[in-house]
Amino acid sequence: MRAAILKSDAPNAMRDFVGSAHLFSSALTDVLQAGLLRQVAGTQLSFAQLKLLQLLSVAKTQTIGELAAFLGVSSAAASKMVDKLVQAGWLARAIGAADRRAAHVSLTPRSRRLLADYDDKRKRRLAEVFRGYSPKDLRKTAKLLDHVTAAIVNHSSKPDQICLHCGIYFRGKCLVRDLGGRNCLYQQRAQRSRMPRQEQHR
Repeated sequence: MRAAILKSDAPNAMRDFVGSAHLFSSALTDVLQAGLLRQVAGTQLSFAQLKLLQLLSVAKTQTIGELAAFLGVSSAAASKMVDKLVQAGWLARAIGAADRRAAHVSLTPRSRRLLADYDDKRKRRLAEVFRGYSPKDLRKTAKLLDHVTAAIVNHSSKPDQICLHCGIYFRGKCLVRDLGGRNCLYQQRAQRSRMPRQEQHR
């Protein structure tokens, strides 16, 4: 009888979990992180541009092709976005001699200061938010979220074409690879972007 009651309550539990996850994501991105970005950059940077800077802070330097793979856009679109950030002084770009896609993009001192300021403010804000929660509870919840996230990816129609951008969220490991059992799309595209053009079309 108890098992039947628990089973019948499963849809409600799943609905509550998904609803709470959506609210958490919105609060984290739209309230906390967007608010911090406005504090450190005003209206000079969009959240998408911040993510690109964060990627470069993890990867140190990237080619246009690799950035296009990360963003899921064409090399031309990535190059246009980079050009805007270069003109604003957020990025430095060294043009490749033979192929513009091989141009290396890196952070400038200005963007490094912004990221350091953003990270410092975020750490302090999160410390305030999570003050009442134990590290054990946080790790347990993080593990549950990771497994649910991996299950969502595995049950999608094209799991091999999904990149969760683990690196910019300060995760030491690729969630798609470790829990999903497949290679990360971004890593695949980045490797492909390094190939000579003739090999990419084989």
